Amino acid sequence: MTEPPPLPILLPPPLPVRREEDVVPPELPGMAKGEEGALEVANSEPRGSGPDRLKPELQYVPGVGERFGAMGAQGEPDRLKAGLQYALSVDSHDSPSPAVPLVEKRGFLKKVGSGLDWLFGLAALLLLLAACSVIPVLNFLSLGYLLHVSGTVGRTGRFRDGFIGVRKAAVLGSIAAGVWLVVWPARLLSTMWKDAELISPGSGVAKAWYAGLIVTIVITLVHVVWACVRGGKLRHFLWPQPLRFRRWLRTPEKFGDLQRKVTEYVVGLRLPFYFWLGLRGFVGALAWLIVPVGILLVATRLPVGGSVVLSLLGGVLLLVAIHLPFLQAHFAQTDRFSAIFELREVRRLFLRAPLAFWFALLITLLFAVPLYLLKIELTPRELAWLPSLLFVIFIFPARVLTGWAMSRAMRHEQPRHWFPRWVARLGILPVALAYTLFVYFTPYLSWNGAWSLLEQHAFLVPAPLMAL
Repeated sequence: MTEPPPLPILLPPPLPVRREEDVVPPELPGMAKGEEGALEVANSEPRGSGPDRLKPELQYVPGVGERFGAMGAQGEPDRLKAGLQYALSVDSHDSPSPAVPLVEKRGFLKKVGSGLDWLFGLAALLLLLAACSVIPVLNFLSLGYLLHVSGTVGRTGRFRDGFIGVRKAAVLGSIAAGVWLVVWPARLLSTMWKDAELISPGSGVAKAWYAGLIVTIVITLVHVVWACVRGGKLRHFLWPQPLRFRRWLRTPEKFGDLQRKVTEYVVGLRLPFYFWLGLRGFVGALAWLIVPVGILLVATRLPVGGSVVLSLLGGVLLLVAIHLPFLQAHFAQTDRFSAIFELREVRRLFLRAPLAFWFALLITLLFAVPLYLLKIELTPRELAWLPSLLFVIFIFPARVLTGWAMSRAMRHEQPRHWFPRWVARLGILPVALAYTLFVYFTPYLSWNGAWSLLEQHAFLVPAPLMAL
């Protein structure tokens, strides 16, 4: 039995399409024409030239009552026709609406993890600055970073902008901590191999321990490289993910991507910029301090009478150093070496925020005092980074406050009232005198003697326990 042929599909004839200007709104009894209508801007018709182009063209759009009243009185085809006419009457814009960016909402645990990662990065950053401050050439990187912090806060006026490179420091800190953890198996095997060699040199047990040590070292190196490729987080060192490592080995562009990531990370550290900024800041500060510090240095080698006179002269000249933190911040803010000698500009900014300048100077000089006390005893060279860590912890907020004072002065266009200006001047005087006395008695307290006068760690290279 054969199947019957399929029935032909009959489509309804297309509805007639009328232009927008042909649409005539229906009139309802008892309703004035245009009572529920609306005027809408139509941009489909060509505009004229001249001022008429700026005038929007208006067209009539049927109101809600008119449309539904007309549709209720007609049949189904008329309803479709009226709906189609209403759809055509709506003006369509040529340019699509801008896409709204989707903001990914992070959960509570992710926020806590991000906060802990930031704190870990801050601790790693302070450790890196302390380590660089005791190395003769790398200490310019530390000084340049601190100057850049004050300059950035001076430009933006926000404290959070002073924590530069915290996330990058977190990566370096996690890599250092992860490497320290994963090398412990190799250390234990090395100890076992050395003990076996001491007990029975050249025995089979000693050779077995040595072979196991070589294999462990190779596996550890591969594991460290793979963890750094994945991002260098601490969790990457704790779990190697061998299946993912196998898939990564099969990718064709693995080494090219690795080189690109390493290059971007190293370039993002901006090491040449920090070094050049720190070197120029050191030279400018040394130009301000060489005369008063040199006079104090010469005074320590003269008899009592000449020593007192020169010490007083050097102390008076050292009072000029109260402007030096703000001169360095002004230099870092403008990135001009000549700005570190613009004393008149700094004084003009002082008139706009005198109390902020006084507070920043007080914190800067007050936080520099504990480092003078640490100079009484000689610190071993292998532990020199510990006092330097204390120095960085103290000098970092001082640099941030210096930039904050500069930003407050930049926001005010007119000098402040005479009362806060004189209060700040009278408050700066005892602070500067106390700091000068500490510098004067430093040669008699420090282990390095008169050469400790060169260790102006509040202004120069942050190497508090090493003579320059």
